[in-house]
Amino acid sequence: MANLNGRARRKNTYDAIVVGSGITGGIAAKELTEKGLKVLVLERGRMVRHLEDYPTATLDPWQTKYPQGQLPPDELAERYKVQRRTGYTMTEYTQHFFVRDDTNPYTETNRFDWIRGYHVGGRSLTWGRQSYRHSPIDFEANAREGIGVDWPIRYEDLAPWYDHVERFIGVSGQAEGLPQLPDGVYQPPMEMNCVEKAFKAKSEARFPERRITMGRTAHLTAPTEEQLSLGRTKCQYRNMCMRGCPFGGYYSSNSGGLVAAERTGNLVIRPNSIVTELIYDEKAGKASGVRILDATTRKDEEFHADVIFLCASALNSAWLMMNSTSSRFPNGFGNGSDQLGRNVMDHHLGVGASGEATDFADMYYSGRRPNGIYVPRFRNLGDAATKRSDYLRGFGYQGGASRAGWERDLRKAGRGFGADRKAALTQPGPWSMGLGGFGEILPYEDNRVTLNRDVKDEFGLPTLTMNVTIRENELAMRKDMQNAAAEMLEAAGFKNVRGYDNGFAPGLGIHEMGTARMGRDPKTSVLNAFNQVHECKNVYVTDGAAMTSASCVNPSLTYMALTARAADHAVKARKRGDL
Repeated sequence: MANLNGRARRKNTYDAIVVGSGITGGIAAKELTEKGLKVLVLERGRMVRHLEDYPTATLDPWQTKYPQGQLPPDELAERYKVQRRTGYTMTEYTQHFFVRDDTNPYTETNRFDWIRGYHVGGRSLTWGRQSYRHSPIDFEANAREGIGVDWPIRYEDLAPWYDHVERFIGVSGQAEGLPQLPDGVYQPPMEMNCVEKAFKAKSEARFPERRITMGRTAHLTAPTEEQLSLGRTKCQYRNMCMRGCPFGGYYSSNSGGLVAAERTGNLVIRPNSIVTELIYDEKAGKASGVRILDATTRKDEEFHADVIFLCASALNSAWLMMNSTSSRFPNGFGNGSDQLGRNVMDHHLGVGASGEATDFADMYYSGRRPNGIYVPRFRNLGDAATKRSDYLRGFGYQGGASRAGWERDLRKAGRGFGADRKAALTQPGPWSMGLGGFGEILPYEDNRVTLNRDVKDEFGLPTLTMNVTIRENELAMRKDMQNAAAEMLEAAGFKNVRGYDNGFAPGLGIHEMGTARMGRDPKTSVLNAFNQVHECKNVYVTDGAAMTSASCVNPSLTYMALTARAADHAVKARKRGDL
């Protein structure tokens, strides 16, 4: 029997295990396999193969079961009560890339919108693709202001890894020379339309400190040989990205990282594998592997490796660590600091302004550009001119201008019908423009998730309880976010400018961060400067859980850069025998 067990363990042993296959799991798999390690990627959800498993990628509106692909209200209420909170994710085109809430419960002490998808590729198939670097002031802010704990790294530590990731995934954008939004390695930017160009000229003339640039987005505009060799090509301006892109025009694990990893011959992907526990070897003083529940057979199995990367997303990685207890870690894996599950951050949104453009009625644009403009942070930049007395940190705007399409006024009374209505809809509607703010949320220690063993999921596993809110700092910022957006539109001559604040519940930014933060001191943080668990150096956490502060920019590029850096460190440390 011992011999049989030994053979089984050898069969299930790899150099490295990566938990999760999304935006960071794909990068971890690529980096580790390209450096020669045999890697097992464990994904809790089903297999999704590039090209083969995008069933709605080319579906036309008239081919859907329901009008415009809108799911029936009763189905949304029964199966997708949380996923529908975005207002845009749950459609016939995309429902297969999001979880059913009735089988994936969690508890909301305060409202928390947990938007997620369990499948190979994870949310890399449905992410917003906006790709910005955190700046030096972002890495320094906590220490300067006495908030949370200090980042154990600075911008200079991550800069070469930002370069590395941008070259691989392909980011289109415009260099601006702004210290608060560092430039990177870019393919040619997408083009602003005529209204956006006019807005930029007029708004910047009035507010020169509020720079307006094209969004920096992970879409190919001039593919490299490496990207072409992976089977990717230029973005086709279809703007159907959340269905999965058969062209590989935008970056996903399925079209990029996992493809590169598979081509090394060093990768095994095991879908339907719910990692339930990290196995801690008391004698060796390190993690020896992971325990999984096979979602198909409902049987437990163990896999072993020298190196383990947690890339399951901030909340799921925290869940796994909290669910992994032992005599060494009675309160959760690596949780000697009691910071595991705390300091939950997101980006707050749902606030800004919109207006109407009366000029350019004879102008239109080509294609459906999957991108918009970006206004980088212009508050609290470290000088007197930008300092605010009512809140810390800052925000940026994403937005754009467009003309109303054939869907306009579908529910409006007196909209007409028949030939006249059809003829009217062959012409584009009026121009409008909107600016939506994305603001930083501070790391509050009591913004936390905890393990709930009383509420179980469909597999009988414990779930999470969310207790996360925004505070006075964010509420004060939101007032400025609305007012400043309206100021810019009015300065540019837009009519009927309306500010709005639709309210916000954490989670809706879909940028969960901070549950296993990096830091300099094991007493106040979970991870060190290389994303290693302070108390168990062969376990790395490189998804959003690692973030020490949030900045106000989309965080996925930073996750990927941290992952590539950590993978490089892990391979070298393993070779030295340090793990």
